[in-house]
This record gives sequence, C-alpha cells and structure tokens, in this order.
Amino acid sequence: DEPGPEDGTDPRDWHRKPWDAPKQAGRKARQLCGQVAEALHAAVGECADPAVQALTVVRVEPAPHTGRLRVRVAAADRLAAEAALARAAGFLRSEVAAEVCRRHAPELLFELL
Repeated sequence: DEPGPEDGTDPRDWHRKPWDAPKQAGRKARQLCGQVAEALHAAVGECADPAVQALTVVRVEPAPHTGRLRVRVAAADRLAAEAALARAAGFLRSEVAAEVCRRHAPELLFELL
C-alpha cells in the first residue's frame, strides 16, 4: 500500500547520505567559470569567422562539474551560429586552455539562447 500521513517519514530519507545530494558550484568552480568567460570573450573577438564574432558569451557554468562547462551564447542568427560554433569549437577550447592554468582543458558545451 501507499504510505499515508500517519505512517511517519520515509525510511529512504533516513538512509540518504548528504554527499549524494547535488552539489552547488563552489568558489573555485565559479572562479574557473569567470576565467573561461573572459578567455572566450577574447577568443570570440579574435576568431576569423564573422558568424563567431557576432556571438555574445552570456554565462559559463559547470555541467555537472568543472571538467565540462556549459557556455550560454546569445546569437541573432541561430542556424549560422550553430554551424560556426561547430567549426570553431576546437579553436575556442585551445584558446581557453592557453589562458586557464589547468592540467586538462575543460570540455565546452555551447548552448544558444
């Protein structure tokens, strides 16, 4: 049967561990996202493709950790922006790797707004 209000709490809640809960981005993750956003702003301006130069980096956030970052980008022409980002993804990641001191460059997932 289904538990009712008089049955008390769910025993699964009692066994749930605090480290199983989704984590918020810490100070270092926010710092990395800020550095990546600055590097992407510069790299977008240096790119030879005018469709990439027309993009605006709105926000960078961990997805779900700092090894993979979600980059939210604003663009006027969505189809041209998707194709341009697919072509320039390697260049943008290499520019981020050159600017940010980490052992491994984070993977960039672009999301158009």
